[in-house]
Amino acid sequence: MKRNIKVYPNKAIFGWEGDNGIGEMLINQIINGEKTATCSFKIEYTDEELKELYATKGKIVTVVNKEGVPKCNIKILDIFETKFGDPDLRLVKGEGDGNDVKKFQDDHRKAWNETIKDNDITDDTKLIVELFELIETAE
Repeated sequence: MKRNIKVYPNKAIFGWEGDNGIGEMLINQIINGEKTATCSFKIEYTDEELKELYATKGKIVTVVNKEGVPKCNIKILDIFETKFGDPDLRLVKGEGDGNDVKKFQDDHRKAWNETIKDNDITDDTKLIVELFELIETAE
């Protein structure tokens, strides 16, 4: 049974057109407690977007799917940079990969295949990491 949850001003969108269900899979991992971190390439953000993102630390954010449907609320615990080639273990663990850096890298290379090709991502590429905890779900 679905229930209404409070929708907060800050949103985190998981999913994109043509993602083959990856967005919903990630949201389900959050809801099931398997995912407590996420990351994206720093080069995808403008300076203003980074400033806004860092301002969400300590705040509750509503996770929405690619259609904009609220799925859950999370509290942002920390935001920091790390390198793709040597990722912070908090990210690796939060993505559900334990201490297996290679699995984290392989999984993300596969998921980000087009982005990596288009942006010439290397091991030195910086990632922006968000660590979070689940607050409530709509399911």
